[in-house]
Amino acid sequence: MSEFFSAAWIEPVATVLGVVAIGLMIRQSVWNFPIGLVQVVLSGIIFYNARFYGEVKLQALYFVMLCYGWAHWLGKGREGRGARSGRPAQPVEPDAEEPVLPVTRLSLAWRVGYLVVGVAATLLWGGYMARATDAAAPYRDAFITSFSVLLSFLQVRKKIENWAGWVVVNGVASATYFAAGLYWFGVLYFFFLLLAVSGHVEWMKSYRKRRYAIAP
Repeated sequence: MSEFFSAAWIEPVATVLGVVAIGLMIRQSVWNFPIGLVQVVLSGIIFYNARFYGEVKLQALYFVMLCYGWAHWLGKGREGRGARSGRPAQPVEPDAEEPVLPVTRLSLAWRVGYLVVGVAATLLWGGYMARATDAAAPYRDAFITSFSVLLSFLQVRKKIENWAGWVVVNGVASATYFAAGLYWFGVLYFFFLLLAVSGHVEWMKSYRKRRYAIAP
């Protein structure tokens, strides 16, 4: 069993599933969630073997967040869209092209709040791992973990700011994994960085389209 969990096939398979899941997230497809669930389980195994303990906990949180996001997207899809603009709710056709949950933005106060929480969590968690564990890169691990949790929450809530944050986090993660010899994941997270740019562009289009559609 231990040989199965340390097998070389896990990292490339997790890499491919990660690309597919993010591509589906950009397209606002709920299928990103079941694929993402498999990917985070495999990623947790990889990070445990590489002694990135913060990332192991992050994958567990991702699992919970993906379950929440899956239910949240589908739940919002059962509500009428019109009620959000103060108009009577309209029934949703099964083949409607509109995503089940619309893209929205954070206020400035919420942006600052999330940033402060992320920095504080990085310092606290990084300090703990540096003292109490043999973590390979405690503060970088803590930065990736802390901000990934916050950004994942923003992503499942479809806040457009999540993509700008992912550009930074994925850049740090890619460099960290290359340095640790996790070359598949180094490439994967660099690709995630590029996909985050694409995701921002696509979600901005969706945000503007809906905003203009409900304007009086």
